[in-house]
Amino acid sequence: MSIDDRALTRRSNIERGPREAFILAGGRGIRLRPYTTLIPKPLVPIGDHSVLEIVLLQLVDRGFTKATIAIGHLGKLIQAYIGDGSQWGIEVAYVTEDRPLGTVGPVLNVLDDLPEHFVMMNGDILTDIDYDHLLRTHMASGAQLTLATYAREHRVDFGVLGVQDGAIVEFVEKPTYTYSVSMGVYAVSKDLLRGYTPGTNLGVDSLIIDRLGAGDPPASYPFGGFWLDIGRPDDFDRANADIDLLAPLLMPERRAS
Repeated sequence: MSIDDRALTRRSNIERGPREAFILAGGRGIRLRPYTTLIPKPLVPIGDHSVLEIVLLQLVDRGFTKATIAIGHLGKLIQAYIGDGSQWGIEVAYVTEDRPLGTVGPVLNVLDDLPEHFVMMNGDILTDIDYDHLLRTHMASGAQLTLATYAREHRVDFGVLGVQDGAIVEFVEKPTYTYSVSMGVYAVSKDLLRGYTPGTNLGVDSLIIDRLGAGDPPASYPFGGFWLDIGRPDDFDRANADIDLLAPLLMPERRAS
């Protein structure tokens, strides 16, 4: 174990507390139609399990004991299927969005019920990220908000010019740029949200801008494992086509077998 890992373990043991997650499952899933016409996006099947089941099993595997699920569109189906979470070994509570509140807005309505530090995630993410390590890293860093980030590459299909004072000063033929994107998985400290009014429509984008303006930038948790947002039909079809390969990554019991 490295010095950094030992420091992380000491700090997180002191502040360990409960392990809880807040799952955003209230969207309408418009990009994933027709699959989401009658089924909420978190319940669409990937192999033998829904996306939400996979997430809950992963949380249990990493020591989480409770998940609060924000529901809206077709939320009754999620409640009927998931229930109190006992089938998966985790306590599940719900908060209902009567109107869209953004990514963070639903959290504000139940902030007093959440622990001082928690994981927040979109309900349509497939990943093998270690949620517990993300949360421990966040607590050890002292940051109020940590974003799990993923490196993406984009190849430009044209020659890119550098222009200065009307003159071309640089030429790069079809370059590839690497940039970081948000995975839709976050670690949050409750103090960050205390200044916002419950019922406010608040997205992570606005929260990040607020923190940058306050001189308190969020932390990045770079992740290089598997990550797939199943928000589009092509990605959903890909996940199901590759389920035999993905299951050992995503399903705790398949990893153990």
